[in-house]
This record gives sequence, C-alpha cells and structure tokens, in this order.
Amino acid sequence: MADAVRWPARLALNATRDGAATRLHARHDGPLRLLKTLYPEGPGVAHAVLVHPPGGLVGGDRLDIELDVQPGAHLLVTTPAATRFYRSNAGEAAQVVQARVGAGARLEWLPQETLAYPACDARNEVRLRLAPGASLFASEVLGLGLPAAGEPYVRGRLLQHLEIAGLWLDRGRLDAADHALLDGPCGLAGHRVLGTLAYAQTVPLPEAPGLLDDARALLAAVPHAGATHLALAGGAVLIVRVVGDEVEAVTGALRQVHALWRERLWRLDSAAPRIWAT
Repeated sequence: MADAVRWPARLALNATRDGAATRLHARHDGPLRLLKTLYPEGPGVAHAVLVHPPGGLVGGDRLDIELDVQPGAHLLVTTPAATRFYRSNAGEAAQVVQARVGAGARLEWLPQETLAYPACDARNEVRLRLAPGASLFASEVLGLGLPAAGEPYVRGRLLQHLEIAGLWLDRGRLDAADHALLDGPCGLAGHRVLGTLAYAQTVPLPEAPGLLDDARALLAAVPHAGATHLALAGGAVLIVRVVGDEVEAVTGALRQVHALWRERLWRLDSAAPRIWAT
C-alpha cells in the first residue's frame, strides 16, 4: 500500500566553472524545483534556492536531491522554508541528498530547519563526497515536535544521517519512545532542538585550534554548545553542536560560526542568502 501513495520528486543540480563564473544547470521530476539562482557575491559563487511546493512530506513521499559540483565551482544551496515531516499513516517519508564536490570546488549545504511532527515516520539523509582539494560546509537544524503549538514529540521516529565519505558519519534514530536519548543527561536532556555545523576538507587544517577558540568565544553565551576538530588521514573536519529549545536560537548560533569560519578559511565575507531575510 505504501508504494501506491508514494509521491517521488527528484532534483539534480550540476554546477560548473566557466572562467570566473559558476554556472548552474537543473533537472527535475515531480514537485521539487530550483526556485532561483542568485549571485550576491559575484559570478563565482552561485546561490541556489530549492523549493518543494507541497510544503512537507507524509508517509510514502520521497525527495531525492543530487548535487554535482564540478572542479573549481562554488555552490551554496538553501531553502526558503523548513522541511516538514508530517504525521505518517502510510510508511516512511524520506529526503535523501547526495553530493559530489570536485577537485578544488566548494559546497555549502545550508537548508532551513527540519521539523519532525508528532507521529512522523521519517528519514533525513545527507551523503557528501569530497574530491582532493575540495571543501564544504554542511548545516542541519532539527526540531522535534511542535512545542509552541502544544504538540510535543511523544510519538514518532526520525532517522538522521549526515555523512562526509571517509571523514565523518553522524547517524542516529530519534524515537519518541527512547526517553534515555531524548531526556537523559547523555542525550538531549529534555531539549528538542539539535543543530550541527560541519566543515570538511581533504588536507590537514593546522589553523584548527584558533578556529575552535574563536568559535567557542562566539558560543560562550549559548548554554549547550560545543566545537571540536577531527584530524584524519584523509583530511580534517570541524564540528559544532548546539542543543536548545528554540529553532531560531540554535540556527542563529550556527550561522554566526559559519560566517566566522567562512571568512577565515575561504577569505569570503558572510553573504547570508537573501531568502533568509524574507
């Protein structure tokens, strides 16, 4: 029965370097579109705004997003609104993102928050792969339930998967019945918003200690936040985690660190996507 109600949607973005410019080509199937490509930083950095007109996913829905950033290109991808996993009566709803970042290319995967509604059955999967000399930022903010509407996350489950191939894997199932995870001191400790920012590159990162110090100073007033560095044979990863009670506060903290590290690592000013201000 689940297959009968499945509503698939696919979007493939291909970013190529053309002289000093990044050009973007899109193909789609179903209700998932490239709304607009903007160049607020000049032609070298393409800002892609993705939109899913139905506004959310229910059981059986699946969104597939494929990003191919060719050598030397720079692609920033965001969304105008939250990704919503609604109550499910027909099996799992899934969003699956797969990205390849070519040699010397840069990707910024910066969607708005993901909201897991009570009684959802969801999978939110992001798989990223870096070629030699490539680098990326990836951000995810997850809100469980709708506390402001008086709808806590008392039923439901969501599989969260964020992977940078060969460098880092973060995978966990957030089941409303798992009170040790959601309410225990080694889990979310009663909080219902979890934010993650990752930066990765394929070479060592000698400036990591200074970047961590500066990020921790920015986050000093954020009660439940931390930053760490993973030095690996295949490169380096910086991770920031923030746990809180409000999506806006967690998102704001991650964006501050992203802006700081973007300027330090890439020598690029913070250019928040215009859609965030609307």
